[in-house]
Amino acid sequence: MSSVEKAHRIAHTVQSEVGTTIVEQAGIRLADTPAPLWQSLVAANLLSTRISASIAVDAARELNKAGGNTAEGMAELTWQERVDALGRGHYVRYDESTATRLGECAQRALDRYRGDLRRMDAAKNKDRRALVTELQEFKGIGPTGADIFCREVQQVWDWLRPYADKATLKGAQALGLPQTGDELGALVPGDDLAAFFAGLVHIGRDRDAAERVKAAS
Repeated sequence: MSSVEKAHRIAHTVQSEVGTTIVEQAGIRLADTPAPLWQSLVAANLLSTRISASIAVDAARELNKAGGNTAEGMAELTWQERVDALGRGHYVRYDESTATRLGECAQRALDRYRGDLRRMDAAKNKDRRALVTELQEFKGIGPTGADIFCREVQQVWDWLRPYADKATLKGAQALGLPQTGDELGALVPGDDLAAFFAGLVHIGRDRDAAERVKAAS
């Protein structure tokens, strides 16, 4: 088996074994429409805090159930309603500050983009670098949160592809895969990139998962 064939086989195994995106875990049906894009931003915001991914995912689900599944809905929730939803998701260590932050993010999305992140200047211009900067104007979204959002949303914003951040490349390195986004992007079809890269992020954080993928490839 050639090295190229081996890399393709590993990529396929990553997808099948651990290729589940954050938005999928949170029950978000990602599409190029305002609600799921907003929900993806909320998930990225929750994951930007020092808390487990599973708790962040549960908290995102609870916020959506409570009515925070759009920017308008999040803004209409009271601060206590946001705190309660975060609590049901066990996001309790930072629940009060996060409830405030999400309310401010929702208001910004409404004031600047009428609740539609497709109206962001960088999105309209399809400028990846500018998008990373513009996302960080939302309170609580830093470089890591911007990377999470872009890595996930490349599923529906194909102009972002391939979006491979440091966490993606760390997983690729653990499996002996290429260390550039373009090379990694060539291993799977474009519509599978988000899932593949999500799997690589998981691999980079879980040594046992990396060994399972290697054994199965």
